[in-house]
Order: sequence, then structure tokens, then C-alpha cells
Amino acid sequence: MAGDTPPAPLPSRDALRRFLREAPGRVGKTEISRHFGLGTEQRPALRALLRELEQEGTLLRDTGRQVRHSTLLPEMAPVEVFGTDPDGEPLARPLDWRGEGRPPLVHMRPERPGQPALAPGDRVMARLKPIGPFRYEGRTFKRLGRSETARILGVYQEGRLQPTDRRQKAEWSVAPEDAAGAEPGELVLAEPLPGRPFGLSPARIVERLGPMEAAGAVSILCIHAHRIPDAFPPEAVAEAEAAAPVGLAGREDLRALRLVTIDGEDARDFDDAVWAAPEEAGWRVVVAIADVAHYVRPGSALDRAAWGRGNSVYFPDRVVPMLPEALSNGLCSLRPDEERGCLFVEMRFDAHGQKLGHRFGRGLMRSLARLTYEQVQAARDHGAPSELPGGEIANLYGAFAALHAARQKRGTLDLDLPERRVLLDPDGQLRDVLPRQRLDSHRLIEEFMVAANVCAAEELERLAQPLLYRVHDRPSDAKLEGLRQFLDSFDLDLPAAGELRPIHFARLLERMEGRPEARLLHETVLRAQSQAAYAPENIGHFGLALARYAHFTSPIRRYADLVVHRALIRGLKLGPDGLTPEEIARLPDTGEHITRTERRAAAAEREAVERYLTLHMASRVGSMFAARISGVTRFGLFVTVEENGAGGLVPLSSLPDDQWIFEEAERRLSGRYTRLAFTLGQEVELRLADAMPLTGGLVFELLQGAPPPGARRSRVRIAPGKGKGTAKGAATAGAAAR
Repeated sequence: MAGDTPPAPLPSRDALRRFLREAPGRVGKTEISRHFGLGTEQRPALRALLRELEQEGTLLRDTGRQVRHSTLLPEMAPVEVFGTDPDGEPLARPLDWRGEGRPPLVHMRPERPGQPALAPGDRVMARLKPIGPFRYEGRTFKRLGRSETARILGVYQEGRLQPTDRRQKAEWSVAPEDAAGAEPGELVLAEPLPGRPFGLSPARIVERLGPMEAAGAVSILCIHAHRIPDAFPPEAVAEAEAAAPVGLAGREDLRALRLVTIDGEDARDFDDAVWAAPEEAGWRVVVAIADVAHYVRPGSALDRAAWGRGNSVYFPDRVVPMLPEALSNGLCSLRPDEERGCLFVEMRFDAHGQKLGHRFGRGLMRSLARLTYEQVQAARDHGAPSELPGGEIANLYGAFAALHAARQKRGTLDLDLPERRVLLDPDGQLRDVLPRQRLDSHRLIEEFMVAANVCAAEELERLAQPLLYRVHDRPSDAKLEGLRQFLDSFDLDLPAAGELRPIHFARLLERMEGRPEARLLHETVLRAQSQAAYAPENIGHFGLALARYAHFTSPIRRYADLVVHRALIRGLKLGPDGLTPEEIARLPDTGEHITRTERRAAAAEREAVERYLTLHMASRVGSMFAARISGVTRFGLFVTVEENGAGGLVPLSSLPDDQWIFEEAERRLSGRYTRLAFTLGQEVELRLADAMPLTGGLVFELLQGAPPPGARRSRVRIAPGKGKGTAKGAATAGAAAR
């Protein structure tokens, strides 16, 4: 009988995740039990399973006993506007997004007559209604106040404002009385004004930033777009300028130690110096770091300014420093032949790179030389010229070889992604964009810094001192699933999530070494990783395969390192300027804050390089390029140029007429009639159709447009798809790319 039918087995975590993801809204245990055919005696096990999914972030609990998948939004939620669609209507993202991947897109309805139009940065409580996968319609229920980000960055052109953010598709109108005297072609900041039901939304210019064609305009644009503070309070500058050099009192004398700094050719602040020497069957290594804590005291104006900035931001033509120049390029910078205060760690390693011991102290040092990575590498490869300290360089490489061997044995995630170097002429105008070489000298300094950072974390744990760890979680299950689908196309795989270690990624990359798809694999593995963060609770560092890790080596440019210095000073009783009880109480807030500022800085630096690259490519519109497909979507293909790493879009509208079918799992776009197919990693030939310096966008056209012999052509513009995935419309070949 039906009543005698035994209950179904408890669903797997994957099955339950899939059910919650596909459910139309909130569900309770009753709906879950009914769907999977569970009995009442299985309720405790189901509750335990739901708790596990809640802990991993897959589900969220709403009011009452109902739950929902973390990718589903509640009926009412706070959102922040980030751009506009082609019709000028606001686009928003949820503020409190805890799901995996990009947050859902919210299409905000127009505001009531008389209300100011929603502008990027505005935050509102919105009523949400699902209108498609990861898409919602939003109506303003309550304004949460105009944040300081509610502004528009754009270029003024005769009564109109063209946004520099490619996510803002519509222009704004500027009345003559609201133009603040701006000239056409000027980069400006504006604020939205109360809207009108038809036409362009109005705006008022509040700050003029200079001509868009001027040298340095790219950096100025990125500084303002990402809201990076670039002016110090007068009291902070006064404190920095009043600072004096340190003396030997209370410090160890390291002036006889032949420490050297090794940095990039264009570096301005030198916060670490290194020395190494053979010792018995191993190596003795000293890493000396600028003593920023001596000058930046807790609660001072300098400290408040440094905390607010969180870190320095580096652009091709300038630096927005965390500390005023009197310190960052002056008294804190370890310049050659100048006495400087430092915190140092002395480390001892055996011949295999295993640490035997370490010791921290506060010292007075004098750098022997300011070396560049290129100089050090050339000295290693071809012998040091007489003006360079050849013996010191040889010892540094000897210690590096031991540390590098230990790293390889440990099995770390080492992604070799080429960086780009922007070359400017003396007037600040763009000359070229070239790949930045990664040398063994870079790896040498990286190994020394990692070793010193590990020692800092270990020492503070030994002293039972609070600290900010540098933490890096393993990849999420959702990202791993996407990565596995990508690896399937190369007959590669990864162990189960619970068994996954960084060495497994390293072996994947080794297997692909030398293949054309190697760079794409590096990029895809990088996108699958979690983002590193700062936190007072330790979860280890997955990428470096380390149980504990803290940033100690760059206090001139990172506030996290300054916190670690203060903790060491407090724990080792090295002076009165250690970590205070007030700082300890706010460590969680500090960790969250400087994690945000670090990501803000990375985004601004990345955008600046991309915009310079777009300027560089603008002179080559119409040229042909070898490239590789780096992303497949319903609206087109993302491509990366092999020559210089420039990325752009091949819009669906530029592909041959066809019924194009998007197969998401296979990451493929297929033509039903032309039999053309485009997949992730595929080599393609491109023509640059458009370069848009205003928004930093590049648009390409594929040269692989001719159908194979015997193929049919379709003139259908919009057609429903069949097969896997969702079919999207076709478009006329040669249509203008937008």
C-alpha cells in the first residue's frame, strides 16, 4: 500500500542546493519534505542539513521558519544604483549580497514626479519582483539618504553630460545655469537634479576636473570614479612635516649590516631592505622594514588619515599615498646612505628552506644600495658590475633557492599572469603599453617577504597578542563547479572540495604549460579563487598553503602592516607606541574597512591600465589581431588580444545572420544554420572596430565569419532556440557595434 512505502533517502547537498536555487521564492521544511518524499522521522536530519547549507552561505533564513537560496532576494531589500540602461532608467544591485558570483540586476522603475532621479550611488529600500534569472524589477519604497557616492562623473559637451562609466548608458542634460562655466571636453563631477517624465535626466555640475585630453586625465578620472581620497587634512600634513629622524636610543645598531632595497625602477617609497649570508648548513636572513609606527601614533591626525585611506594607490603617472610625502618618500623610506629606524626579523633556515628560528627587534639601519629588479637579475645572469654589491646579491639568491624549494614542496598556488606596464613620455603622454617581465629577482623578494610575514603571525600568536591576519579561504563550491565544467573541455579534473589543496591547482597549470590555452587557464583558475581579506580570526591562507599569515613588510603603503607592527611593539615591549586597547576593540571594523579599501585600490589601478590600453589601441582601429575567446555570453563574446592582453567585446550583432544558441554548460555559442561555433579558449582573428577612451571599451569584429561550404544562411533576426541553454536572437552581419 502507499502508506507502507518507505520514505525516500535524504537528498544530497547538491540536490538540495539545486532545489533551493530553482524554487520561486521562500520555502519551508514542509515544501522540501514533500518535494523529496521525506518522512517526519527525517526532519532532524533535514534540519541538520539545512544548518550546514546556512553555515556555508548557500541559504538564508527569512522571517518565520522559511528559507531561501542566497541568490534569491527578499520582497523588500536595500539596493544601490550603479548605472543606467540605454533608456536612462536606473540599474541597481542589492547592498547585502551574500550569494556566489555577481549580484542580481535590479531594474528600478522611474521615480514619482517631482522626486530627484536616482543616480549612481543612491541607496533606497526597494520592493522587488522577479522578472527573469538574476533579474528583478524594483520600486522605491523609501530613500535611505543620498550617499556621498550619489554623483555623476562625465565629460561635458554643450549642454550634455556623457558618463565615463560604461554601465551608464544614457546621457544627462545640463542647463546653462548649472554648467558652472565648464568648457566642452572637460571632465566634471555633477549631481542629479529632480527629474522630468520625458527626455534626458537633468544634472548640475559641482566640480571641474580639467580637460579630458590632458596628461594625467586617466588617473584623475579613476581617482574620482572610485572615490579615493587624494588630499590630506592640514593637521596630518603638519604632523608629518614636524617629524624628526630617529636616533639609536632603544634600538639595535644594524648600520654595519649590508642591507639593500630591491624595488621597481619607478618605485618612490622603499619600505623593505634585505640581507642574507650562509651559516653552517643553511642561511641567515634579515628583513628590515620601515618603522612607520614611530611616526604614526594611534589616535593622531596621521593615523586617522592613514586608516581612512587604508593603503596607497599606484597609477602609471602618480601615487596616491597612504601617508604624506614627508614620511612616505622621506623619513620612513629606506633610502641609501641615510639612517632610518626599522623593525626587523632575523630568520635562520636550513639548506632545504625549513625555518629553524626567528627573532624580532627594533633597529637603526643604513641601506647600502637602492637596487632595481632588473639590475639584480642582470647581476645574477651576467655578473655584477663593480658598482653593485655582487657578493650580497649572490647570497640573496642562495637563500632564495632554499626558500623556493620549500615553497615548491609545500605546493602553493602560483598564477603566472602577465602584468602590463604603461610607458609615459616626460610630458605624461602615453608612449606604449608593454608586458611587465616577471623575473627571479621578483620571486626572491616575494619569498623573503612571505617568510617574514609568517614569522610575524607566529610571533604574535606566541605572545598571545591580537592581530589582523591575512586570510584566504578555499574556493566556494559554486565556483569550483564552474571551474570543473571549464576543465572538462581539456580532459582535466580536480579532487573533491574536501580534499582540494593548492598543489592540485599547481599540477593542473603544469600540465597545461606550453599550450596555447595556458594563459586562459591561469585566468580561469584565478577567477575561481576566493578573495583574500583581513580579519582578526584566522582561517589560514589557502593560496600560499600556510596555516597562519599576516602582513608585516609594507607599512608605508598598507595600514594592515602598521597594525601588525604596533602589535609586535606591544607584545615585545619595544616602546610606548604599540597597539592600544581602543585599537584592539575595533580590529574587526578595521579588518573590514581595509579589505574594502584594498579592493577599491585594485579596481582603480586596473581601470587606469585598461583605459591607457584603450587609448593605445585607439590609434589602431581597423587593425587585425590574433586573440582568444575569454568569455561566452548570450550577448556576444569577450576576447583577449594575444599581443598585449587588451580585452573587449565581439557583440552578437556583429556575427553572421543566424539563429544563435547559447549553451551555458559548454560555454559555447552555436549558429544553427551557418554551423559556426565559438567556445571558450578558441583562437580567433579580430578586427578592431571601435575604441572608446571615454568609457575604456573596445569593440571587435570576428574575421571567422564566412560559413563553411554548403551551410545555409538565415535572415531571421530573432528566433527561439532549441537544444541546451537559451537561444538568443540573430543579427545582421556588419551591423554597427554599440
